[in-house]
Amino acid sequence: MTAVRFGVLGCADIAARKMIPALLDTEHAHLVAVASRNTEKAERFAARYGCTAVTGYEALLDRADIDAVYLPLPATLHAEWIERALHAGKHVLAEKPLCTDGTTAAALYALARRRGLLLFENLMFLHHSQHTAVTEALADIGELRGFSSTVTIPPKPPGDIRTLPVGGGLLLEAGIYPLRAAQHYLGPGLTVTGAVLRRSAGVVLSGAVLLHDAAGVPAHLTFGMEHGYRSSYELAGTTGRLGLDRAFTPPETYQPVLWIRRQDHYEERTLRADHQFANVARAFTEAVRRGDGMPADADASLRLACLVDEVADRAEVVDV
Repeated sequence: MTAVRFGVLGCADIAARKMIPALLDTEHAHLVAVASRNTEKAERFAARYGCTAVTGYEALLDRADIDAVYLPLPATLHAEWIERALHAGKHVLAEKPLCTDGTTAAALYALARRRGLLLFENLMFLHHSQHTAVTEALADIGELRGFSSTVTIPPKPPGDIRTLPVGGGLLLEAGIYPLRAAQHYLGPGLTVTGAVLRRSAGVVLSGAVLLHDAAGVPAHLTFGMEHGYRSSYELAGTTGRLGLDRAFTPPETYQPVLWIRRQDHYEERTLRADHQFANVARAFTEAVRRGDGMPADADASLRLACLVDEVADRAEVVDV
C-alpha cells in the first residue's frame, strides 16, 4: 500500500486541534474525507483541511476510496461506529476510551481479528518519549513501592460534552490516563482496593481510586473536572522518588522536566520535546501499510477496559 487513505468520523475539537494536523503531516497518510451529521459542519471542516465533506457517517464508511477511519466521536458512540467501520472493511484509529466496557472491547477486538483489520485505541501519551526516560530512570530510586497520579481540569459549562451522559463521564474521559499509567508501571495484574466517584445527573464528575499489584504495591489515582489543571504522576521507591508534571497532554513544543529526589539530592532532567499525536499517526499509518493486524498493546487496552469496569463496580458513588 503506497498511502493510507483516511476518513474522519465526526468534527470533534480533538480532531481539529491535534489529530487531523498530525495526519496531514504524516508521510503515506492521505486525508480523503470528513463526515458529520450536519452538512454545514462537514463542509467547514473539509474546506479547512482540503478534503471532501460527507453528510452522515454511513456515507463515509460506504466510500471505496477510504482505507482507515479516525473516530473522535463521544465515548458512548464508539462501540457502534467502530463495529460498523470494521464491518465496512476499514481500519480504525479510535480516540480513547475504545468503548465503555470490557465485554464490548473484547467483542470489537475479536471482530477486528476476524476481519484482518487494525483496531487501535488512541491513548496518545504512551507514544511520548518522556515515559521511556522515566522507565530508564527507575533504577535511580531503588525498588518500586508506590505510584500516584492526578489528572484534573477546571469545571466546564453546561452543555460541554464532558457534562453530558453521551460523553461517558470523567472516569472514561480523564480517569483512563492514570489507570493506564498505573498498568504501565505496575503491570497488568492490578486489583481495585477501593474507589469513590462523585456524580451529578448520572455523569461522573470526579473520583479517586486505590489499586494494588500482586506484591501489594499501591497506586493512588485522582481525576475530575472540579479542580485546577493537573496532569502528573510520581513513582516512589526504596531510595527516592521521581515524576513528571505534564505527563499526559504536553504540547508538542514543550520540553518535559523529569525530577528525581533522593535523600540530600534533587535534580531535574530536561527532556526533548516530542509530538505524541504525530507519533500515533505515524505508528498507525505504518502498521496499516505493513498489514500488522492487531497492535502489540491491544491486550493492554482490553485489560484497561476491564479495569474501568472493576472501578465502576467497586466504587462508592456519591450524587451531588
